[in-house]
Amino acid sequence: MALIWLDGELRDAGSARVSVFDHGLTVGDGVFETLKTENGRAFATTRHLDRLAASAAGLGLPEPDRAEVERACAAVLDAVPLALGRLRITYTGGPGPLGSARGDAPPTLVVAHAEMSRRPDTTAVITVPWTRNERGALAGLKTTSYAENVIALARARQEAASEALFANTAGRLCEGTGTNVFVVVDGELLTPTLSEGCLAGVTRALVVEWTGARETELPMDALRTADEVFLTSSARDVQAVRRVDGRELPGAPGPVTAKAMRIFRERAAADIDP
Repeated sequence: MALIWLDGELRDAGSARVSVFDHGLTVGDGVFETLKTENGRAFATTRHLDRLAASAAGLGLPEPDRAEVERACAAVLDAVPLALGRLRITYTGGPGPLGSARGDAPPTLVVAHAEMSRRPDTTAVITVPWTRNERGALAGLKTTSYAENVIALARARQEAASEALFANTAGRLCEGTGTNVFVVVDGELLTPTLSEGCLAGVTRALVVEWTGARETELPMDALRTADEVFLTSSARDVQAVRRVDGRELPGAPGPVTAKAMRIFRERAAADIDP
């Protein structure tokens, strides 16, 4: 029996119910985190819960009860043991009116754990014509308003790619639907700054800290001229890109990417909550 945590207790996932008036469902009014788990332990829990709180604050939601979230995560991990999994924490505005205004109900908290496949070392990506708004109200927040990502990722799948990359409104490189992006130019490892509108990825931050990557503004053309490109996310760790649109990157992962992959693997194994 698959179990989840819903509003204070473990429940059978097959019969658990969230209100049809929940603002997370009706208007996408919620935030979430996804943590990689291995053998029952979640990676970088402190950083993820810090970001959950920051996203909730940015959306104007009440601060999550951190003790409850930690208790929920521990209960679900214990109830659903997996060798490699994805722990999803979802925190929404709770039941509300059928409109954008929030009601007076308390927020909804759901924690679920599902099996995850180990990602391949390389992947293909595409660029899409839609942009991220680096000046928008949701810039940098990990919210449940993911329709743009659903559309872009569907386009990527149509083109035999696993990720779609966005520019921001200024035409500069921003991020993927669920990833941050790094490029290697003249041997230097670079990634867009957070002011470009990208999510403050947990894996991104660790790669910057552990490799010395430089944060900077990058034109979209960097994807067409870079010697190496790679993606980071909680589900992918560090993943080399072998194709961007029609451009092949032979030999991926290149030397800088391979070094970043090795550093991340070793450091993450040594410290489960860096």
